[in-house]
Amino acid sequence: MRNQLISFVLLWLMAGGTMAQNNKPFWLGADISGTTALEARGGKLYNRNGEIRENTALMKELGLNAVRLRVWVNPRGGFSGMNDVLEMAKRARYYNMDIMIDFHYSDWWADPGKQPIPAAWQYFKYDEMKFALADHTRETLQLLKNHGIDVKWVQVGNETTHGFLWPMGRAEEHMEQYAGLTDAGYEAVKSVYPQAVCIVHLDGGCDERRYDFIFDGLKKYGARWDMIGLSVYPYWDIEAKLTQSEEETLQKAIANINRLQQKYGCETMIVETGVLVREPEKGKAFMKKLITAARQQTGGRCRGVFYWAPELEGQYPLGAFQNHRPTVIMDAFTEAAK
Repeated sequence: MRNQLISFVLLWLMAGGTMAQNNKPFWLGADISGTTALEARGGKLYNRNGEIRENTALMKELGLNAVRLRVWVNPRGGFSGMNDVLEMAKRARYYNMDIMIDFHYSDWWADPGKQPIPAAWQYFKYDEMKFALADHTRETLQLLKNHGIDVKWVQVGNETTHGFLWPMGRAEEHMEQYAGLTDAGYEAVKSVYPQAVCIVHLDGGCDERRYDFIFDGLKKYGARWDMIGLSVYPYWDIEAKLTQSEEETLQKAIANINRLQQKYGCETMIVETGVLVREPEKGKAFMKKLITAARQQTGGRCRGVFYWAPELEGQYPLGAFQNHRPTVIMDAFTEAAK
């Protein structure tokens, strides 16, 4: 009987049983790249008790164990440039938080609606562009490594649903070049941090077709990645008519995560999410469902959930703070951390 029980447990663990899954860390993170710009404008953040907190310290206090930091090539004012990223990475290291670096390969915002080439790279040919991308990636990461920063994950592009560095790397017209640029980034990452997990990140996590299009294309042309990153935003999905409700976004995103893991044989991460801050209780309920589903319904291979810019207030509707303090939306992370 004892031998039969041991055999059963071993088979169960090999099949991805809960015991094995629970031995893997699950990351609860936030993209707080805008912190230094907020500070430069005189902005201050507070915890629930009204005590002033630096943003990284506040995220740690809320139970988060990781931060995500974007990198722009030559940004105006220096915010999210490599030296600014180093400053934020030092803060994360102080609080023993793991670090994700998100290369936009742009001087400003890069997302599915725009992927502008950095000004200094405007007239490069394809081989020159690959060299510049790789050089920028290595230089940024080497700066971090020289200061004793450990980087756990690196995104080669941000929400590259249609590729990046348009028009040269626009996936619909130039998939092979997009794949070549992506692989150049992958190789550059591994040259500095061999153990870092390289992520290719798309938006619309509920939409299977866009993921098949990009990852089939990358695979066809030999590009490498280690993990698939997804954005899961009910607000944007409903606006784009991809789904009709928060629940549909959640169900389709989790189903897609499981499908991607099986099809491409890699782990996943929800690297961006957010909910309407004007409905904090409803937002908290969704975030609790999302975190729970990512943990419990993906065979342990979805490795975390990152909230995008929770501290951002004003015109952006999907932050998680009001009056410079965290709302109950962030309690979903605090409770999950326990």
